[in-house]
Amino acid sequence: MNPFLARDVIGWRFILWLVGYVLGFVFYALMAPALIGWYVMPVGIAVTCLVLWRWVRVVPLLDAALLGIGWSTIAIICDYLFIVKVLNPPDGYYKPDVYLYYLLTLGLPVAAGARSKLHRSLHSSQHCLPSKSRKLGSNACDAAGDQNVTVVAL
Repeated sequence: MNPFLARDVIGWRFILWLVGYVLGFVFYALMAPALIGWYVMPVGIAVTCLVLWRWVRVVPLLDAALLGIGWSTIAIICDYLFIVKVLNPPDGYYKPDVYLYYLLTLGLPVAAGARSKLHRSLHSSQHCLPSKSRKLGSNACDAAGDQNVTVVAL
């Protein structure tokens, strides 16, 4: 099995889903059931952002999109099996907070991938800026083979 699929898609998504699931039980004792999702969500967003920042690297945007799709699919399946079927909430489960949660589950990895791509492009282009020691019109990046950037003297 692909390490990206095993660790990042399945492993981290199940761990993140389990954190929200356990928090739901903790908050069930503290507040009205209709509000649980709205209190779990900020914690879930923070933990997800931490995981994306520290442990999951989604460099190509395609990987980020696949991660978001995989995470959303796993969240929908686990919610249906372990919340809708097992717990059978009396007032239903699918409400605006759940749909927002699914949207964020899809969007946060894509946003992290876009941020990573922007961050990498900014860092890789910084060493291509002309310096006073270089001859104007020369292109140090082309010589290094890193990027195809041309410095134009005005």
